[in-house]
Amino acid sequence: MHLDINAKLSTLLALTAENEVVEFKEAKNSYDFTKLGKYFSALCNEANLKGVPAAWLVLGVNDRRQVVSSNFRLARKDLDHLKGEIANKTTNHITFVEIHEVRRPKGRVVMLEIPAAPRGLPVSFDGHYYGRDGEELGPLNLEEIERIRAQSTVDDWSAVIVPEAGLADLDEAAVAVARRNYRAKFPDKAAEVDGWDDPTFLNKAKLTIKGKQTRASLLLLGREETEHFLLPAEAKIRWLLKDHAGNDRDYALFGMPMLLAVDKVYAKIRNLKYRYIREGTLFPEEIDQYEPYAIREALNNCIAHQDYTLASRINVVEREESLSFTNKGSFVPGDVQRVVMEDAPEEHYRNRFLATAMFNLKMVDTAGGGIRKLFMYQRQRFFPMPDYDLSGNRVQLTLTGKVLDMDYARMLARHGGLALPDIMALDKVQKRQALTADEERRLKSGGLIEGRKPNYFIAKSLAQQTGQKASYSKNLAFDKQYYLDLICKAVKEHGSLARKDIDELLWNKLPDWMDDKQRRIKVGNLIAELRKKQRIVNQGSDTRPAWALVSP
Repeated sequence: MHLDINAKLSTLLALTAENEVVEFKEAKNSYDFTKLGKYFSALCNEANLKGVPAAWLVLGVNDRRQVVSSNFRLARKDLDHLKGEIANKTTNHITFVEIHEVRRPKGRVVMLEIPAAPRGLPVSFDGHYYGRDGEELGPLNLEEIERIRAQSTVDDWSAVIVPEAGLADLDEAAVAVARRNYRAKFPDKAAEVDGWDDPTFLNKAKLTIKGKQTRASLLLLGREETEHFLLPAEAKIRWLLKDHAGNDRDYALFGMPMLLAVDKVYAKIRNLKYRYIREGTLFPEEIDQYEPYAIREALNNCIAHQDYTLASRINVVEREESLSFTNKGSFVPGDVQRVVMEDAPEEHYRNRFLATAMFNLKMVDTAGGGIRKLFMYQRQRFFPMPDYDLSGNRVQLTLTGKVLDMDYARMLARHGGLALPDIMALDKVQKRQALTADEERRLKSGGLIEGRKPNYFIAKSLAQQTGQKASYSKNLAFDKQYYLDLICKAVKEHGSLARKDIDELLWNKLPDWMDDKQRRIKVGNLIAELRKKQRIVNQGSDTRPAWALVSP
């Protein structure tokens, strides 16, 4: 349904006062980003608690609900960029539904449409939850946090009882493996477990509820032919093998019981040996491409956190040097880096009942730390850090099974004391990925990187200590005068030079971080400067220039 934004503004201006889901700010020229983020979190959470689909932060209106006009981010591209800036600081990368601009006789109004927090998931800004008490902004109180979180208990897909299903619908082999895993998880109960019958064991392992089968028990232990009990959910894992060109080479589909499907998928993956270039005693000569724990952890996380209401399968894509694991649904913790750095238990689970059962069967670690272990295993191999893609309402984890940059690997090997946050940030540098402002500040203050945003490279001090001296010098540009003098010297020697000649002259002398487009622009700027200073002149045409020295 199309929103009449002018009519909506009139409705908001007609309010007798601000409330928990509407806030007016003058913002005549600008507005502090941190304050804006706090209001985003507060209005998100209050919209959830009030049961409304959206809240509003209106800029260009005073407390008396009079339009005073706002110059906040006049360029539309700057307004749109605000969506990403907020998403980078909020739970699950939640951002504005839309940012509207309205022109009124008294000036411009910017209306920020803020979605209600998802059911069961309070929204934080920069790691803190905010709320409103009338018009006042402040921390979201504990009762409100728990009220939002309690919504997920009611909606836990995995805890729903399936009355038509019974003990006969479970796979006997899966139940036997479940018993073995439970004993291994709780060795002090091993003797006791052997005396339990199957209904007692399933209740104790939190798979069933008072002897009744749940979606969780069927998903993990159910016979393949009972998948109809879970429809429209698709309880399947697809393994796909691709060649170097991205063509499909092989595939397989695995269904219930998921407890056994994990081993079947694992058996399909070709965990080959990776051989290092021998570097004294710094590296082992060969190692598995992927830590077995990492493969199982990634698979089990997909099962535990899949949004089964979206009726999609879990995908495992194997390429020559990487593995990708994809499950549908948002990344509940919101921020991968926070999970890795804090190494703390999750505050919320999409399928809490399922996650508890998987913990009891030794499939996942609900005490936290699983994702952090993935990063640590990659670090031990000197491989790139795991990559998470959280776009498109899905979570895709990619593990790389090779060294991307041997110089970077040497740095990790020789500097074992580097903190994990610095390693994760330096990993972005080797992948040519953008750094956050905090990462830039930390790496620069630690003398770990040099260069200009976004083209950072390993700093000189590290380069000298880790055998990257040549690489450092290639990244560091010569003084501009060197390039100017080099062009003039070559023009004098040959009488004239075409543009392609000047490109060839300078191409490999420009910094390694520059791509082809940046190199072409740099060379063009150097030629333009010499022409402007009347040191060279074009004796050819615009399409086929021939640059010669200007006569004294």
